[in-house]
Amino acid sequence: MKTKGKTPTVGFVSLGCPKATVDSEHILTRLRAEGYLISGSYQEADLVVVNTCGFIDSAVAESLDAIGEALQENGKVIVTGCLGAKGDVVQQAHPKVLAVTGPHATDEVMEAVHAHLPRLHDPYTDLVPAQGIRLTPKHYAYVKISEGCNHSCTFCIIPSLRGPLVSRPVGEVMLEAEKLIESGVKELLVISQDTSAYGVDVKYRTGFWGGRPLKTRMTELASAMGGLGAWVRLHYVYPYPHVDEVIPLMAEGKILPYLDIPFQHANQRILKLMKRPGNSDNVLARIKQWRETCPDLTLRSTFIVGFPGETEEEFEELLDFVEEAQIDRLGAFAYSPVEGAAANELPDHIPPEVQQERLARLMMLQEEISEERLKRKIGKTITALVDEVDEEGAIARSSADAPEIDGLVYIEDGQDLQVGDLVEVKVTDSDTHDLWAQLAK
Repeated sequence: MKTKGKTPTVGFVSLGCPKATVDSEHILTRLRAEGYLISGSYQEADLVVVNTCGFIDSAVAESLDAIGEALQENGKVIVTGCLGAKGDVVQQAHPKVLAVTGPHATDEVMEAVHAHLPRLHDPYTDLVPAQGIRLTPKHYAYVKISEGCNHSCTFCIIPSLRGPLVSRPVGEVMLEAEKLIESGVKELLVISQDTSAYGVDVKYRTGFWGGRPLKTRMTELASAMGGLGAWVRLHYVYPYPHVDEVIPLMAEGKILPYLDIPFQHANQRILKLMKRPGNSDNVLARIKQWRETCPDLTLRSTFIVGFPGETEEEFEELLDFVEEAQIDRLGAFAYSPVEGAAANELPDHIPPEVQQERLARLMMLQEEISEERLKRKIGKTITALVDEVDEEGAIARSSADAPEIDGLVYIEDGQDLQVGDLVEVKVTDSDTHDLWAQLAK
């Protein structure tokens, strides 16, 4: 533990989604900028910060376990993140924590750190890279463009945890993107709670970047980012009409032909109960148009099965939609009652065994779709970004693959490549999720 004259050292545990990861990066950057050291060991740290997730019950349990472990191994713990916004859940489970804050609370976390572990003044330890401290590998980075959400989806409590939409100034976002690319980042992953709503809260006002006017809006931001020379991947894109505007940017090669768009369901009655916009026929027509404009488009989506009141016919409508839409990458979840969510009050909750049976059927269908769509890539030459290299070859990702959630490209003769390389490869084989390839001659 801390001794006089020793540089104060903070341990850090980061849980949850990429938005939480960005919050962790901001806190770590401030800590290093103020001269604190960061340790991966409980024993070497003077205190520990735990950034929690509080979205679903399993995440709450994982977060509470992580807090308990940090208390047991270190004894001095500051809690931040979404679980901290859920009333006194943390204090009831772990009354010995030093402080609790909600998400996106860098200033509050730093105040707590200062109170319990004052910094040493040392100008040498104040120096940090311009891009800040990051938890992701050097060749890709998440860029969070806004905080919070204005929607009131009945299955979700994120607005109560993270508040309403607050868009970051567009010039600030672009400056961060530039610094990341200057540091060697090859892929920018744009994230938020609702990426397509970027700028709604400030009425799409015109900001400035590099002395030039730039509208605070998703299309203009994507276009500007696409001119920086790195891959740009859009996540969490709510299906507003103006999403159609970014598809030509993908077709032109300005940003990656990849759209992460959470449809959640296909039946209009269920979508209405979820408080989501619902017109599956319109969505299918839009998807068809998107693929005509950009044939290489990869479509990722998420769906909830077993929502309260979902009938067998309504679930089969979802299956029909997925088959018709030919979703490339699909994540699915059985509905889980989250404390505080409005959907908990709905009648006719689906028995868990029925939920799991429907989930299995959906994922079985998706595996068939994914396997068939990947098989079409055999013999084609694609660009891949290298994530790992060992004696067996290289593990990479294509434009169709976001890190940690999508597939991989195994480059069998890639032993001499470097992490972060962008290479042309010819696809030789595929399975349900991944591709195998060799360097294009």
